[in-house]
Amino acid sequence: MPTSDRLLTSVQMARFVSQGFLRLDAVVPQEINERAVATLADGLPDLPYGIPLDEAFASDTFVHELLALPVVAGAVKSLVGPAPTVDHHAVHVREPHEGQAQPLHGDAIIDVRPDAFDIQLMYYPHEVTADMGGTLSVPGTHLRRINETDIGRVQNLRGQRRLTCPAGTVVLLHHGIWHSGRRNDTARRRYMYKLRLNPTVPQVRLWDTTDLHDQAVTAELGTYFPWCEQATARLEIYNRILLWRALTGDDSFDIEYWVTRVSNRPALRSHA
Repeated sequence: MPTSDRLLTSVQMARFVSQGFLRLDAVVPQEINERAVATLADGLPDLPYGIPLDEAFASDTFVHELLALPVVAGAVKSLVGPAPTVDHHAVHVREPHEGQAQPLHGDAIIDVRPDAFDIQLMYYPHEVTADMGGTLSVPGTHLRRINETDIGRVQNLRGQRRLTCPAGTVVLLHHGIWHSGRRNDTARRRYMYKLRLNPTVPQVRLWDTTDLHDQAVTAELGTYFPWCEQATARLEIYNRILLWRALTGDDSFDIEYWVTRVSNRPALRSHA
């Protein structure tokens, strides 16, 4: 696939399927970061649902320049393809000393597609310290379906990660991951720009597949996370296998024969 964008590797894609996010630290130049902070302070106009990404942002906007960066463009293309549409975008602000945080939740939980997913691009134009209320997420939860804030009463989960990052960091999330915005205990406003993108092409082998059969791919997909016990973690791995099969077009891929044995349906076989 000839492109000037930096497509993800198969190992990176497998890590996304396993963890539910991909983090790109300090990839945005400081000049764009400074313009972004000034723009976000004034807010952004709404965009019509389903507008093609290529038409959504004027060339002189920080969002256009952000998305044109080869590392960001390559990651987006690898995950949702070359012509995604915009679901929505928003400016998230955590006020100084606001004294409260979002409850833990999952977005758009009515979306239960097994063979497709949206991504939420989160951009942090300035440094986020531990006291600034960085986004908290729980790796590996994106395929465990919950209803919005059903888990909102939960204060902490083993393995959760509270984001701290340098300026210019971009995080790409699977739409189902459990997350929340934490409270800001500093005297400075914290800004985050969120952009949700919908694929318009089958999400099959959109990345650099040179390393598709690397053993590290299977290792990533078989990762256990501490928020669930090992026995129940098999459900997460099972669902990752199904998603990886859809993304690669390879219905034979498996780990420990978990999907193979469950899909064994002798009564459906032809006896012709």
